[in-house]
Amino acid sequence: MNRDVVVSGLGAVAPHGDDPQALFDALMAGRSAVREFAGDTPRPAAVAAAAFDETRWFTKLQLPGVDRVSQLAVAAAELALADAGGLGDTDRERVGVYVGCGMGGATALEAAYRAGLAAGGRVPPLTVPAFMSNAAAGHIAMRQRVLGPVLTYSVACASSAVAIAEAAKAVQRGEVDVAIAGGTEALLVPGVVSAWQAMQTLASFTPGDADSAARACRPFAADRSGFVLGEGAACLVLEPAERARARGRAAYARLAGWGLSCDATHLTKPDAAGQQRALRAALAMAGLSPAEVGYCNAHGTATRVGDPVEAEALRGLWGDAIDGLQVSSTKALHGHLLGAAGALEALITVLAVARRQLPPNAPGAVPDPALGLRLVADAGAEAPALEAAISNSFAFGGTNATLLFRRT
Repeated sequence: MNRDVVVSGLGAVAPHGDDPQALFDALMAGRSAVREFAGDTPRPAAVAAAAFDETRWFTKLQLPGVDRVSQLAVAAAELALADAGGLGDTDRERVGVYVGCGMGGATALEAAYRAGLAAGGRVPPLTVPAFMSNAAAGHIAMRQRVLGPVLTYSVACASSAVAIAEAAKAVQRGEVDVAIAGGTEALLVPGVVSAWQAMQTLASFTPGDADSAARACRPFAADRSGFVLGEGAACLVLEPAERARARGRAAYARLAGWGLSCDATHLTKPDAAGQQRALRAALAMAGLSPAEVGYCNAHGTATRVGDPVEAEALRGLWGDAIDGLQVSSTKALHGHLLGAAGALEALITVLAVARRQLPPNAPGAVPDPALGLRLVADAGAEAPALEAAISNSFAFGGTNATLLFRRT
């Protein structure tokens, strides 16, 4: 059994808000959600935080032991299901939850560490269930009474793209009738931000200058200096095309192909050949040539090493058709959500296909001419002929994931 898989619901709690259409509008306008981090770190950092009121989703009695990473996930999943028309009388044994999460409950872990260091400190007894990486998926399942497969994928920055691919495979093969698929990450705590600073991968900016912070991340730019950390959650509801039609639901897009690969060369340095294997697999599954794909929401972290490798992978596979592929990395505006990056960027790519509009790449930045990519330079770009688009997620550990969406 091979069923067409469509996206019938979208939900997000992200730096630009919790309304996917408004979020996309903000990106189309080139509005950055990046601000200077208010936490206690050795050096200033720019981040993109999600405005979130947990009391909208949880009572005070429910909140102990539920880390922010799970709170965001529960909200995004509920919003996605509401957008899809709910589960109704769907057999809950035929529903699955597939969540990507890179590091789990960082807030709970940091609080436990600080409490343990304090004189007479007591580590909260619910610390372990709060920070375990599969807690978010478990909370979604409990909230929605999902009795099918409830799985967590922790593959660094590819986590939620892998989760979406695995969910689509389950829907395609008839293992489930509905999949809630996405990712969540909430790492904006001093300990984690400091750890990333130690790796020297975060973007530089002028402390105290709000505009400098907002423009700190400049993917594929000549003066790029690194990424900014973001937080949030995003979920897609996936189901067979025939089921959506029977329910009278108009799908946003079809998830027509996906590809997963491993570089197997270096834990943190990317590899163009490995990325091309994922890209090639997604194209083959969708039955498309590179020239038939008009937009790429790139992994594009704005590091000196990473961006040229992704550009090389795209140029090498697209060849003479590379000028027909428009590219942008929306991380410039919403930050790098790490384990949730693939899900948020998949949601954005779905809306790009559905609306035939392309969010810009680092507005105002000067492109690096050595990379040879056709970047989406201006806000408000229309793409009236767009039929298919890809979203790339390339991770530490060498895992590569590409998702390919087509218009329905």
